[in-house]
Amino acid sequence: MAWIGRLTAVAMAGGGVLAGCLGLVSGALPVDVGVGRRTRPLGPQAVDIAASRDVVFDVVARPYLGRTPRSMRAKVNVLERGSDLVLAEHFTPIAGGRLTATTVETVRFTRPERIDFRLVRGPVPQVTESFVLTETGSAGTRLVYEGLLGTDLWRLGEWWGTAVAVRWEDTVASSLAVIKAEAERRTGRQ
Repeated sequence: MAWIGRLTAVAMAGGGVLAGCLGLVSGALPVDVGVGRRTRPLGPQAVDIAASRDVVFDVVARPYLGRTPRSMRAKVNVLERGSDLVLAEHFTPIAGGRLTATTVETVRFTRPERIDFRLVRGPVPQVTESFVLTETGSAGTRLVYEGLLGTDLWRLGEWWGTAVAVRWEDTVASSLAVIKAEAERRTGRQ
C-alpha cells in the first residue's frame, strides 16, 4: 500500500509541473525572480502605410481610448482608461487555439507620433515596446515597431525568451497588417 502513496505523490507533482507550465505559457503564472536577467530585442518591424499619420494613430488608439469595437473584444479588454494611458488585457491564441495567453500591459499614447507598451503581467517578466509613426512622402506613414524582452534564470530564461519572442513578433506582424489594411481602407487607398 505504500506504493499507492508514492504513486499519488508522483502524480500530484507531475500535475503541479503541468499546471505550472500551463500557467507560465498562458501568462497566468508570471515568473519574475529578478535573478539572471537577460534581455533581447524585439523587431524592428516596419510597415509603410498609404494613410496620414493621424489616421494610422487613430486606428491603433481607437480600441484603447474609445469604445472597443466588437471585432476586437476577443483580442483586447481595457481594464482602466485615461486620456493618454490605458491598462489593457491582450488575448493571444496559442497551442493551435486550445489555450489563450493573456498579457496585461500599459499603453501610453503620444499623439501623433508614438505609442508605448509596457508589460505588467505575462509569460516573461519584462517587455517594453513602441510604435513610432513618421510621415513619408505623399501622405504616407511609416510605422516602426521595436521592443525589448527580458527573462530571468540565465540560459534557461534566454531559451524561454527566444520561444516567446517568436510568437510575440508573429502576433505583432499580424497586428501591423491589420493596422495597415484598416488605415488604408479609411483613406480609400488599397
